Amino acid sequence: MFRLLPSFLTTRLSYGLPCGLPYGLSSRLSRSLIIACIVLASSMSSAGTIVRVSTSVGDYSIELLDESAPLTVANFLGYVSRGDYNATYLHRVVDNFVVQGGAYRFKLFEGPIDTPVGDPVVNEFGASNVRGTVAMAKIDGDPDSATNQWFVNLADNSGNLDNSNGGFTVFGTVLGEGMAVLDAIDALPFVSLGAKAPNAPYFSEFYSNPSTFVYINAEVTERFSTAAHVYEEGSGLLISSVSIDGVETFSLNFSSVASDLGFVVQVNSDSVIPRQSSFDGIASFDSATGKLTIPELEVNLSGSITQLSDVVFTLIDASNLLFLLESYTQ
Repeated sequence: MFRLLPSFLTTRLSYGLPCGLPYGLSSRLSRSLIIACIVLASSMSSAGTIVRVSTSVGDYSIELLDESAPLTVANFLGYVSRGDYNATYLHRVVDNFVVQGGAYRFKLFEGPIDTPVGDPVVNEFGASNVRGTVAMAKIDGDPDSATNQWFVNLADNSGNLDNSNGGFTVFGTVLGEGMAVLDAIDALPFVSLGAKAPNAPYFSEFYSNPSTFVYINAEVTERFSTAAHVYEEGSGLLISSVSIDGVETFSLNFSSVASDLGFVVQVNSDSVIPRQSSFDGIASFDSATGKLTIPELEVNLSGSITQLSDVVFTLIDASNLLFLLESYTQ
């Protein structure tokens, strides 16, 4: 599939498997942090599952309504866990109404292609479609037809969406200042290219091709964080945004892989999406030296949070995009 990859990534991609505590990283954390994580875990109250959505404009997180919309949440998490939403584009953004996606990827020389679609989920309307809520899209006239498409309410749409087609099932809410990202997407120009891109936003000055559509990734995370770069031991997932040689900017994630060499991560190919622009604190990759530098990395080891600075990885296997942790400051 067309993944909008930088030149050094093209045709050299494969998958990694998450592993446990990062060798060479967790072993150097203090005993007090391990004790703190036990205390923290025992004091945490139950909360909904957190899904972090990385977009070409910025990242935001959703807290799912696990208890009040369990079937819808399970349906959504099925798509997330399979990676079905990664590298999809937002195909329908209606000003001051909704930001909708989940249905299509773009494949070079073929155009938009459908993402996998599972069985429809039974409608679980309950919470109201107010600003900042996340709901399932469905076929008009069929309340129980929701599958993979979902949207974020940009405004209070309760007067409309709560009272039509059996009510649109709200299954999550945007956390923190995340709506600023959605509002920024809403402010972009859009192009209408037919049923699979009726109102697709793009971030270039002028539309030329789908490489500047707004793409997304969606990953389950252990906690809500606004940090630009996050590593979670539980999943082995490292979420980041990287400037390559100061020319191209991408959001992507890595998975930790078992290695005798130390702490190694591998690029997840399906997660590489273009970013609109760079930002203060973005990671950088120097193709001449093979060094990947993350200025600040939030590390979550079983609930114990620490901040690492000047984290440097070295590309040790270009064909498989494997990076070895070289150094950091704690």
